This record gives sequence, C-alpha cells and structure tokens, in this order.
Amino acid sequence: MFTSVDDVSARLAATGYLASPAVATTVFLADRLGKPLLVEGPAGVGKTELAKAVAEVAGARLVRLQCYEGVDESRALYEWNHAKQLLRISAGRDETWDETRTDIFSEEFLLPRPLLTAIRGDDPKVLLIDETDKADVEVEGLLLEVLSDFQVTVPELGTITAARRPFVVLTSNASRELSEALRRRCLFLHIGFPDEELERRIVRLKVPGLDEALATSVVRVVGALRAMDLRKVPSVAETIDWARTLLALGADTLDETVVRDSLGVLLKHQDDVLKASAKLDLDAV
Repeated sequence: MFTSVDDVSARLAATGYLASPAVATTVFLADRLGKPLLVEGPAGVGKTELAKAVAEVAGARLVRLQCYEGVDESRALYEWNHAKQLLRISAGRDETWDETRTDIFSEEFLLPRPLLTAIRGDDPKVLLIDETDKADVEVEGLLLEVLSDFQVTVPELGTITAARRPFVVLTSNASRELSEALRRRCLFLHIGFPDEELERRIVRLKVPGLDEALATSVVRVVGALRAMDLRKVPSVAETIDWARTLLALGADTLDETVVRDSLGVLLKHQDDVLKASAKLDLDAV
C-alpha cells in the first residue's frame, strides 16, 4: 500500500490527515509487516480518523466494528437469519430434515457481521475495531482467532480464510487494560495531543477561513486548558470545533468575552468551565 514513511505522510495529508513522524512510521510498518495496528490515546485525537484516512488512501472499503459493553459473537462475527430459515422450513414440509438442514445452513441464510465481512472477498478492506476497550474480555478471544490467522470457523460451513488480508486498526481509550495476548499480535501506537505547531497546521487545514494569528491563539489557549486539572481536557476535535465557532461568530481576536461565551464548545463539565474561567489568563498565552 505504501512505499515509504514519507509516502504515508504525503498520501495521508492528501486526505486531510496530518500524521506525525511516529504515526506515519507505524502505519508504514503495519502495512509492510501485515500486522494489526493497536492505537491508544485520549478521545478526539484522531484514532478513528486514521483508519478512515488509510481506507481512503488505499481505495479500500472501511468495515467498522463499534465495540460496546455486551457486544457478542452474533454482532461481531455472524449470525443466522432465523426468520428466513423458518420460512424455508415451512415451505419444505415434505422434505426430510437432512435435506432441509443442508439448505438452511448455507450462504443464503448467513448474515455476516464486520469481522466475517472483513475477511471475505478479495477486494481491499480496512477493518476498524473501534473502542476495543469497551467490549467484554470474552470478545478478545474471538478477536485472537481472526487477528492471528485471519480466518473464521463457522461450524455449519467450515473454516473461512481470508483471500486478501485487511489492514486492521484497533482503537482504545484505555478505559480497561487489553490482554497481553491481543497486544502481542499488534503493532502499538499511542496518539497523544499534538505539539503546538502540528495542531496549528491541523486547525488551518480543517478551518481554512481562520487566519494564522487567530489559529495560533486558539492552539495556545487550548494548550493552557490542557495544562489545568480538568475532568476532561479539550481534544483536537474540540479545538477544531472551537475554531469553527470563532469563525462563525466573526471573531478576529480572542478576548475574555469571546472565550467565556464559547467555553462550552471546548469544555463539557460545568466545574471545568468555572475553573477555566477563574484560572485562564489570556495575557499569559
């Protein structure tokens, strides 16, 4: 997919994703080594967007498994279309059970979910397993089979092996520790908050109507907020939202009134807003 680390940086940038050298290097290695990529970091720093950008660069189909508490094999891997099976059984009343069973447990009645979808077919795919840490520990056992051999066993149909391996990205906000077995199968990448220069470039790219001076001020104020002891510090996504807010308000500079009135775009808890209002010194940033 990529010829070099510089190629990763250039092609991701063409999609609007500005990758740091560490991100570009790890993506290149994941592609070259054929290894899944585990991306950890706080919410809103671009973990999911990285998978989307890679899919766009590769001209690949993005297959997404959104993890949550209670997600199980039927939601992640496959399930049978029971309603259609019952109709088929009703329609074949004169058939033997062996004849009916052979029919109802066939491809026609199979409902593939993201993991099975990602390994079937020979078209390029990017498999995004999003917020892996929100899934139950039992789901990791299911992931191990898929990520180790890129194959899935359906008892009624046999083992389905990938003709073309997908590029796999797992994301985690580290709300719980993932198993060592899962980590061993992946390359690891931590995406934190970008440095001031990279974040300024991101803001300028995503909000082209914002002038250079205001973009710099926005990034510095957000940096000052991240240095405070807040319940939830603003993410890169919220920096971009704030820049768009200022543009919509027609603000040319940052003053206390503009910042105070728009803090709700950056901060999501009232105690954080109160703390920031009391401690933020615009003259210092």
